[in-house]
Amino acid sequence: MDSNSVSPMPELAPIAEFDKSPPSPPNEEVPMDDLPPPPATISQAEGKKMKVQRTRSYESDDHERGACEWCEYALVITLATILLIGVSALTIFWVFYYRAGYAWADENPAKQFNLHPTLMVAGFITFSGFSVLLYRICRCFRRIYVKLLHAIFHALAFPCIVIGFLAVFDYHNKSGINNFYSLHSWIGLVAMGLFGIQYAVGFFSFLLLLICNKGTAGFRASLVPVHAAFGILTFVLGVAACLTGLTEKALFDIGAEKYSSLTEESIVVNAIGMSIVAVAVVVLFTVRGTGGYRLRKVAAQHPS
Repeated sequence: MDSNSVSPMPELAPIAEFDKSPPSPPNEEVPMDDLPPPPATISQAEGKKMKVQRTRSYESDDHERGACEWCEYALVITLATILLIGVSALTIFWVFYYRAGYAWADENPAKQFNLHPTLMVAGFITFSGFSVLLYRICRCFRRIYVKLLHAIFHALAFPCIVIGFLAVFDYHNKSGINNFYSLHSWIGLVAMGLFGIQYAVGFFSFLLLLICNKGTAGFRASLVPVHAAFGILTFVLGVAACLTGLTEKALFDIGAEKYSSLTEESIVVNAIGMSIVAVAVVVLFTVRGTGGYRLRKVAAQHPS
């Protein structure tokens, strides 16, 4: 081997290029506002508490009720119950004491007509009023039980309205009186139509609840505010129909002269009318404002 020969030098790797920008200060802190919020977690105890609260109460209040609120609640519910039962009792008293009672016979059509005011007051005012108030009275019941009671009261009102309509329709035909000529009959016809639609929609929604609860939750929740609004409208129209019907009955049967002289029967008829007005005021006051809003909110969040 030649001592003068030089072995070739190996090639060096190229020098890596580094970032020449100045480094960030080591003590720089990231603002807390720029960080994403931590994921919300619900403990097992809180989950059980929410589940129990959902199953026990139909309507969850945002705060504990004070003594004044409980007194108002008890007073309004008691007054509404007395008025709803009292208006039907007063109507029955008027018919038996001044109108000779009831009948369904050809020989006495006037007694057959007496079924009309009694059954219409019972259907549109008493049973429908209780049906509306159930969502405020039964605050500690499960929603399924409240819905069932709501359907039962409507089921009681339905035959009353149908039989009351058939009684006056048959009476008009026997007496040669035209049907659906007055403002009272027009208001009553609209109220009966809305009541029938409401009953069908409510029954369909309740049937969906029994068949498929979770799958129809969103659809049934969307029906709640519409069904509630038209329910109040139907109740108000029923009140208007009863008031106009009492006025017609007083003018036609008692007579304008005796009615204007304020006889005993005139006072009883006016007392029935004012009781119906009082029922409407109390019912609308009970389902007013924040209570109705919370009802729609809870029903939208947890439909059942």
